[in-house]
Amino acid sequence: MDIIKQLLKHYFYLILVFSIGRLSLFVWQFDRFSHTPDYWLTFVYGIKMDTILALMLLVPLLFLLTLAPKVLAKFVDKLLGYYFLIVLMLVIFIESATFPFFAQYDIRPNYLFVEYLEHIREVSSMLIADYKMVFLATSVVMFIVARAYLKQAQQQFLCCFDWPYIKRVALLLPLFLIFLIGIRSSFGHRPANLSDALYSPNRILNEVTKNSLYSILYAIYSNKHDGSIKRYGSMKIDDAIQRVKHRLNIQNTHPKYIFNRTVGTHFKQNKNKNLVIFIQESIGAQFVAAVGGEDGITPHFNQLANNGLLFTDAYSNGTRSIRGLAGLVAGNFSIPGKGVLKRNKSQQDFFTMASLLKSHQYETVFLYGGESRFDNMKSWFSGNGFDRIIEQNDFANPKYVGSWGVSDEDLVIKANQEFKKYHDQGQKFAAVMFSTSNHAPFDFPEDKIDLIEGVAVKSVKNAIKYADYAIGQFIKLAQKEDYYKDTIFVIAADHDVRVYGDDLVPVNHFHIPALIFGQGVPTTTYDKISTQPDILATALDLMGIEGLSHPIQGHSIFSDKKQNVTLMQFNDSYALRQDDTVAVIRPNKKPLTFLYKNGQLNATTHDKTLEQDALAFVITLDYLYNNTLHQ
Repeated sequence: MDIIKQLLKHYFYLILVFSIGRLSLFVWQFDRFSHTPDYWLTFVYGIKMDTILALMLLVPLLFLLTLAPKVLAKFVDKLLGYYFLIVLMLVIFIESATFPFFAQYDIRPNYLFVEYLEHIREVSSMLIADYKMVFLATSVVMFIVARAYLKQAQQQFLCCFDWPYIKRVALLLPLFLIFLIGIRSSFGHRPANLSDALYSPNRILNEVTKNSLYSILYAIYSNKHDGSIKRYGSMKIDDAIQRVKHRLNIQNTHPKYIFNRTVGTHFKQNKNKNLVIFIQESIGAQFVAAVGGEDGITPHFNQLANNGLLFTDAYSNGTRSIRGLAGLVAGNFSIPGKGVLKRNKSQQDFFTMASLLKSHQYETVFLYGGESRFDNMKSWFSGNGFDRIIEQNDFANPKYVGSWGVSDEDLVIKANQEFKKYHDQGQKFAAVMFSTSNHAPFDFPEDKIDLIEGVAVKSVKNAIKYADYAIGQFIKLAQKEDYYKDTIFVIAADHDVRVYGDDLVPVNHFHIPALIFGQGVPTTTYDKISTQPDILATALDLMGIEGLSHPIQGHSIFSDKKQNVTLMQFNDSYALRQDDTVAVIRPNKKPLTFLYKNGQLNATTHDKTLEQDALAFVITLDYLYNNTLHQ
């Protein structure tokens, strides 16, 4: 029975680490779900998640201890000892990393955790600055645990080989069945998966229930399998497309491309305008007084809002920069899985405002103060219509360089120089600028802003105030140049800084500031729901180009086709909002309907049409990508 003892011992080692992590997270976040019924069930469902993963990790022990011949006993003993040590260190590291990740994103680690490891320099500087004590403590704990395990683990598996080989092999079948039952954790036709942790209407409690390493592995698996779209439900593609067209009020005029249609302009003029889209990193509406947020953080944006077209109820596609960039540059909603900036089939022949305007003799440029390889931006922009990519290495003698690149002030100075050159050459241009200021560790130059009282110097609010300062500097520079009167300017955020909230989809944290201004732009506010694709469509309308053909999944606000609808992606959940009714769909879960009131989702009776339309969006977006039809 030594084999069973060893398997049980190592199982309990893993369960102990998982349980300590869950209990710590439970205590830390308790105030956010203390009012929720049956919150104690998080430990019951949590053990289920932990057991699934623990048994998966113990499969090598099961097979080697039962099938390896005695002649290999010493080798297997060392192999399994080191294997489990690596597993144990990995589990401790992931459980420890859960806390800074949760503090940043309000969720357990998922595929984003893996993606950020691709940019280790930028991410490590951010983590070291903000969470150095966490990682120091983790290192100490890992060292102590490793020493203790190695000390007691010497020759721990040798006793298992004292059993006759036939008996060990015979033990494999019953143990394998136990492992199979535990890993499957379901007697239904489907095995248990991450959705089994979603037992509560409180999102935070569901996150506590999950297992971090399991969440990461499940996200990797889901992102690598095209069939993952089936987790949301099934619908005939023709039905899905028609539902989306009806909900968005889009009728294509192109025989192949589903949303491509020719649209007129409401602003006819003799000379077409240039276009500059200045995308702000992580600035939610909560920080911008002009759209109902806190006062004193964005004075320059607030001032500009008095002289332009202000979107007071605009919403981001998702919670990542790549989702916002796709919305504001390509006019599409968030596809399931990886964003289009990182997908193979969208690296070329994928619609963007640049590919559209190039056919109208515009020069196109993307300007970014950091390294454009981040989030695969360089490949995506250059492959989809942008003539030039200006990044960190292209800035000669910048005034300030932080962890994420040159300062936003350097960015706007460079942009102004480039735009002036285009104008002097008589060349129409379209540009996308992307700020870097509001990114941990929140590096920005000294003596540029009056620091906000009561917060750390390197903080979200001060970083946003510096980004706003750069906006003001850009407009001051631009107003002195001749190109200013011929240009439509867009300032909009990619997403909010951190998407917190107990709701399954925290809709209030998708609210972003957006503004369009320039000569000829109406000075007004648009108070209805608008999306990032709507903002792009409106900017193109204001340029005065007649007969543009595009597949943007939205409308100019000056069009009578504009709908009061938005689609939001939060992790692997989608929320389709029509007016104040919100349908939420999640993988392997029944859809839900809510009323959005006072910044919160309140459960209501099912709106089956809206719920089915939410599924239709997910299926259609996936279909568009896989068949390269966003053109």
